[in-house]
Amino acid sequence: ADEFIHANACNRLTVIAEQIQYLQEKARKVLEEAKRDADLHHVACNIVKKPGTVYFMYRRDSGQKYFSILSPKEWGPNHPHEFLGAYKLQHDMSWTPYEEIEKRDSEVGLINKLLTQQQTLPHSTEPNFHGLEPMILPADKNSLKDSNVS
Repeated sequence: ADEFIHANACNRLTVIAEQIQYLQEKARKVLEEAKRDADLHHVACNIVKKPGTVYFMYRRDSGQKYFSILSPKEWGPNHPHEFLGAYKLQHDMSWTPYEEIEKRDSEVGLINKLLTQQQTLPHSTEPNFHGLEPMILPADKNSLKDSNVS
C-alpha cells in the first residue's frame, strides 16, 4: 500500500509540475507581449491611432522608428525608409503582428459570438455550451457489452 500511495502522489505531483511549467510559459509570453505593446506605443506616430487599424512601422536613417498607414506596396519602389513590420492596434490597445491578425480576429470573433449567445439566452443555473462542437466521449461500459469483443 505504501508503494501505491507513493506512486500515486508522484503521478499527481508530476501533473502539477507540468501545469506549473505551462503557466510559467504563459506568464513569460504575457510579459513579452506587454513589453512589445509598450514599446510599440512609444513609436512615433503623427496620426491619431485608432483601434482596428493596421499600422506599418519604418525606420528613418537617423534610427527613429515611426508608424505610417501606408504599406510598403503603397509606397511603391521608392519607399524612403526601411520597413520593420506591420501591426494591428486592437480594441484593448494591444498590438497584433501582421502575420497573426487573421488568427486573432477569428479568436475574437468566436469570443464575441459566445458572448452574444450567452446574453440572448434566458437565465439558467446550468452551464451553456450552445454552439460549441460536441466532445467525443469515451465509450461507456454498456456500449462495450454490445460490441463483438471476443
